Amino acid sequence: MASAMRPTLLRQTVRAAVPVMPAAWLCKPSIRSARSPIVQDAARIAAFHASSRRSLLPPGPQVIKGTVNDAVPVPDPKPTHGSYHWTFERLIAAGLVPLTVAPFATGSLNPATDAILCALLLVHSHAGFQSIIIDYVPSRRYPGAAKASLWLLNIATVLAGIGLYEFETNDVGVTETVRRVWSA
Repeated sequence: MASAMRPTLLRQTVRAAVPVMPAAWLCKPSIRSARSPIVQDAARIAAFHASSRRSLLPPGPQVIKGTVNDAVPVPDPKPTHGSYHWTFERLIAAGLVPLTVAPFATGSLNPATDAILCALLLVHSHAGFQSIIIDYVPSRRYPGAAKASLWLLNIATVLAGIGLYEFETNDVGVTETVRRVWSA
């Protein structure tokens, strides 16, 4: 409702801001050219604000499978999805809190703690982006795009894992880098 009222409110605001002049004054060219740019562009601005109804992307393909009286197919239950998946994500998120604070609180930079932190960060990021892809690229409407997005996520996760491994083994590590940046 607010987006439908926005152009009307904008026009009323612009009209209220313009001083009321007699019609004879508007015939003079100096007065006509002295109008503010806001008044001149009010219709264009109002039209721009009304464009929020339009969709930026075209709608996806509309496919109807079966008839109205057919039952909806029930997917096979998977133990790695649903409540177990949600619990796993929350355990990883809760495990990141002490692993993030521990190296700085104790003052020791243990490579094993650093490796566990990197692994949990990688799994946490992968699960988060996977949830975003599942929510916003539905496989029923965009089967090709959903599969391609998940494969790109898997490839990016593997590349990030390789990069973190190289950074941990051949450089100072994540926690030491954070400590150096904070103390700089």
